[in-house]
Amino acid sequence: MYECHHYMAGEKVEGTSGRFGPIFNPSTGEQIGKVALASKAEVEKAIETAEKAFPMWSATSVVKRARVIQNLVHVLYKRKDELAEALSREHGKVFSDAQGDVQRGLEVAEFAQGIPHLIKGEFNDNVSTGIDMYSMRKPLGVVAGITPFNFPAMIPLWMSCMAIACGNTYVLKPSEKDPTVPMLIADCWKEAGLPDGVFNVVNGDKEAVDTVCTDPRVKAVSFVGSTPIAQYVYATSTANGKRCQAMGGAKNHMVIMPDADLDQVADALIGAAYGSAGERCMAISVAVCVGDEVADKLVKMLKPRVEALKIGHSMDAEAEMGPLVTAEHMAKVKGYLDLAEQEGATVVVDGRDFKNDQEGYENGYYLGGSLFDNVAPEMRTYKEEIFGPTLQIMRAKSFDEAAELPTIHEFGNGTTIFTRDGDTAREYVNRVEVGMVGVNVPIPVPLAFHTFGGWKNSAFGDINQHGMEGVRFYTKTKTVTSRWPTGIRSGAEFVIPTLNS
Repeated sequence: MYECHHYMAGEKVEGTSGRFGPIFNPSTGEQIGKVALASKAEVEKAIETAEKAFPMWSATSVVKRARVIQNLVHVLYKRKDELAEALSREHGKVFSDAQGDVQRGLEVAEFAQGIPHLIKGEFNDNVSTGIDMYSMRKPLGVVAGITPFNFPAMIPLWMSCMAIACGNTYVLKPSEKDPTVPMLIADCWKEAGLPDGVFNVVNGDKEAVDTVCTDPRVKAVSFVGSTPIAQYVYATSTANGKRCQAMGGAKNHMVIMPDADLDQVADALIGAAYGSAGERCMAISVAVCVGDEVADKLVKMLKPRVEALKIGHSMDAEAEMGPLVTAEHMAKVKGYLDLAEQEGATVVVDGRDFKNDQEGYENGYYLGGSLFDNVAPEMRTYKEEIFGPTLQIMRAKSFDEAAELPTIHEFGNGTTIFTRDGDTAREYVNRVEVGMVGVNVPIPVPLAFHTFGGWKNSAFGDINQHGMEGVRFYTKTKTVTSRWPTGIRSGAEFVIPTLNS
């Protein structure tokens, strides 16, 4: 049993609230530690620490800031496996997937190394006689991130790298379910040469979230999690005068046209639906087959592959899928699978009865992969996010009917289409009302130099994650109009300035 506390001013700080939450190993079901849950006063202390560090860090040369990020990249590569192992142990995703979690966050750090170029403003000389005009991007101050359990390395790095590169100081409130990796990231920042107080971690629950969202010293809040909490964080933060980006849930569709390569589709769906036990906001959880013939063939291809999924503990090198994160979440997913059957969906593969017989892992939070056919738009299990290892098959009579499903769904995070026809793909990309779209790719997650974010109830706020959107979110623009004395006198004017010469 180990204890996880907080990180402020460059050192680990023991919690004082007296409240703790359990940390489990999902592969075994055993409690392996406990995490301190911060009080309001402790969160305020972290914010105060970041506030004190802001004048120094914001005045630091942008080149020096870039070099700290460059150092961080090297540290993350050196400690990648250490981070992935801790992540795998507490979250339950298999080690190779945990390495990918770290890698995708690391890639944002690589992008942020270019901050001297990314943060450049605009300049016009002689906009009027002797007058120049230019803009600057300035940091906001103390900013905060509230991050989910399913990507405890990637998302804290997405947020903190862009925020800190832009000159802000940072307070992270990670998920209390797997808090060790965010604390290791704090160590990585320290090793990279980041000054004390610029990056801080407070572990906690709703009390910590509420403090972050209401404290006037926090200028911006970035959140990733479920839609109800995203709505709450966005409403609370903006009501308190903060900039906020809040990413919520998803129901990601893959549309499969009659001309698609079904072998390629089956490969894509196995990884996109069941990777990380479906605990991804970009997981493909709905396959929309255009025509019964396509659906019948695909279900026949998928059934033996879903049944043959290699499920084991997270550090099993042969495992393709590990356990779910908690017993409570496993029960919730099972409840959705029960409901899908009650609603009339056809059970093709039932993962509810899977048991891990490996010695020592019998009490882990395991589900097998499930496959449901004949899912209908009115079903609750189609409308809501399940966030588990299940794939729903829907049947559409036409392209128009298939394209309408993700467009009218309340979530608008990601979607993809598999087809050999360029006209069909182009029409889908332009028509579908979803924030991230793929063509013949399983999971359309943009790389670090593009922006990540959904539409509708998948995202709240006008500015998305990383890429140039990250720079815009973590900075504000200052525009300067400048004239130096030249001996020219134009006399007093009482009208708004206009271009005269």
